[in-house]
Amino acid sequence: MSATEENLPLEIDCRGVKKLLDEGVDFFLLDCREPSEYAIAKLDSAVLIPMGEIPARLPELEPVRDRRIVVHCHHGGRSMQVTQWLQQQGFPKVQNMAGGIDAWSHEIDSSVARY
Repeated sequence: MSATEENLPLEIDCRGVKKLLDEGVDFFLLDCREPSEYAIAKLDSAVLIPMGEIPARLPELEPVRDRRIVVHCHHGGRSMQVTQWLQQQGFPKVQNMAGGIDAWSHEIDSSVARY
């Protein structure tokens, strides 16, 4: 299934994110978990901004406002909230990584710790 950047689905699965990475697609991967979770398991290309800090740190996301942004957390709940909030703030190309880093570990890279 192909989607134009102007009509991205709200969610992308971890296989879709892996494909973006493999193809060198320009996108911003946002990890909205807590630092303690990030210390256990992380995706190397992700930038950590915990969910509770995002409103105060919104200026850090301004440079990527018009890029595709994929948000992930542990299972996909918090990242869905962040995705929807960013869309409400006018970020046009934000997607939630369904299943979070747990799905990534299970389906893509078992070397990423599960917790």
